[in-house]
Amino acid sequence: MRKKVDTRVNLLGNKLGLIAAKDTKIDYVTIGPGFDLAKLAGDGRVATGDVREVPVGLYAKAALERLGAWAAVGQKMAMAEDVRAALSMVARGETPLGIVYETDAKIEPTVKVVGVFPDNTHDPIIYPVAATVNAKPGTIQYLAFLRSAAAKSIFEGYGFPVLAKPTSLTSG
Repeated sequence: MRKKVDTRVNLLGNKLGLIAAKDTKIDYVTIGPGFDLAKLAGDGRVATGDVREVPVGLYAKAALERLGAWAAVGQKMAMAEDVRAALSMVARGETPLGIVYETDAKIEPTVKVVGVFPDNTHDPIIYPVAATVNAKPGTIQYLAFLRSAAAKSIFEGYGFPVLAKPTSLTSG
């Protein structure tokens, strides 16, 4: 019988960003109480994941509700099947604005982040990792690699805040 080891760790985080096309006149906007996203969107819509079931949409709706902006902007939301589809809507010019994860915005050259939602407006965006009971041999070493300085550098290069403290590859 194998000894149960708790391997779960919160590895990465993310931020919720407001995006627009790279060539938009919108510069940087401060997102906080009184933020009027409906006015900022004008006659356009705001792309995000479906606010009923897609994680980025759930975060977006929670943030907009806490900021008091949901009532005015709710009917302007263009809900997509996932965060990449919402990102594409802004990239293709179908919507002037979108709410996506910052890391997704970072890899799309035709959009820019014009605002970041404060962490206190939504639940933390956290990506945990763990070995399952039926994990294959090598899983513990792989999890150790994910916490290594080399992996940390890669994750940060893609814009992910690394939440787990780095470990050496010899541990675990």
